[in-house]
Formats: sequence, C-alpha cells, structure tokens
Amino acid sequence: MNIAIIFAGGSGVRMGAGVPKQFLEINGKPIIIHTLQLFQYHRMIDKIYISVLEDYITYMEDLAAEYHIRKAAGIIPGGKTAQDSIYNALKRAEAENPEDSVVLLHDGVRPFVSYDVITRNIEGVKKNGNAITCTSCFETILVSKSGEEVDSVPYRKETFAAQAPQSFYLKDILAAHDAVRSTPDGYENMVDACTIIRSLGQTAHMVEGNRGNIKVTTPEDVYMFRALLQYKENEQAFGIGITDRIGIRHHV
Repeated sequence: MNIAIIFAGGSGVRMGAGVPKQFLEINGKPIIIHTLQLFQYHRMIDKIYISVLEDYITYMEDLAAEYHIRKAAGIIPGGKTAQDSIYNALKRAEAENPEDSVVLLHDGVRPFVSYDVITRNIEGVKKNGNAITCTSCFETILVSKSGEEVDSVPYRKETFAAQAPQSFYLKDILAAHDAVRSTPDGYENMVDACTIIRSLGQTAHMVEGNRGNIKVTTPEDVYMFRALLQYKENEQAFGIGITDRIGIRHHV
C-alpha cells in the first residue's frame, strides 16, 4: 500500500491572504487541488489522507468531491504545528492500513512535484527504508547564528535543499514521531521528517527532486507557480518544449 499524506493545516500568515494559502485559486482551482491531482493520477498511489484546519474540513470535502479526488481516504483536522498535523494523519492511516505501507509526506502547497519524483520516493523507501527529496544548491549557503555575521561557509557541492515528499514505512515514521513527542522539547525545531529522524540518529537517504517543486508560501511564490503552469501548458499545447531538446523534460 502506497499512501500520500498531504498536510495543509497552515493559516497562510506569510501570504497575507484572506484565506489559507492552500485554498488560493491559481488558474481556476485551489493550490491544494493542483497538489492532490498529482497523487490522484499517479498509478502507484493507492490512498490519500489530507490534514487541514478543522474549520475547513467541510470545504475540503466539497473540493475533493468537485475535483474527483477519489483516492481521498480521509480528511483529518490539523494540529498546532505542521508536525502535529502530520501525526494526526499518520495515526488515522495506522488505524486503516498495514504497518508496512509506504507513506509519502507532502506539503499541500507544493503543487509541482514531478511524477518521477513520486516514483523515486516509493522506490527509495523499498530500497533504503526512507527517501528524502532533495535538490543540489546552486547558490552559496552561509551559516550564521546571529543573522549578522557569517560563521561558516559549507562547500556548495556538499549542500542540498530538502523538499517533499519525504517518505517512510508507516510504522517507522510513527515510531520516530512517538519518540520525539515523548521528549520535553517535543517538536521544537523539528521542521520536517528528515530533521526528526536525524535527531534520533537515524540515516536519511536522499532521492533527486525536481527544480520546479516550489513551496508556495509568499506572494512571490504565486507568481512563480503561475509561470511554471504556463510553461507546462505551452509544452502540452505545442507537444515539445526546450526541455525535450536537452533531455530533461521531467526534471524542471
């Protein structure tokens, strides 16, 4: 069983919009639907669980019905943090699926992950036990504790940006969450699942992501997403794009 857990419990404070960012309409449909359709139409995904703000559960149910998200197996209320929201969805999945199911944890506001990356995540879990989607950094990364002075400059060739999905066997990621939740600090500074398992001393295995897999967080990201959609539509309309000619169509 391959399960996508889409967490979309944010309030959209950084976006400054009147509704949570995951429900903003881009090209005629909400961002969350753009994301869900990628998993709905992926042949290897069996079920989808969606975690949203409790006040938006009914609205999300209506959207799932309107856009025929037939793989949606449950819409779960989110928690205080993104990790709480993910945990709520994981517990629901645990109650309804085998413990050795593969779960792909994905942001509801990452609506441009490629099908290939989803496939690589599933295959990566089966090969190594987990899969963390990453892309190599093109810019120099600086480390600074104060935010004013540079403490260190890692070698750029050794730096990567973690994205989503981040994927695991259901029983393993639940055990990791339970271990962190039992500590005094809980989810403090736990920005993603990779951070959680690394805090427990576990090995995180990387899989290659796609450059267009942006997280729509700010108004600038909305413009970027619109541009990516236009690019994709142009390729579909004309049957060939620049990426075809250089052989990287699925890595945009």
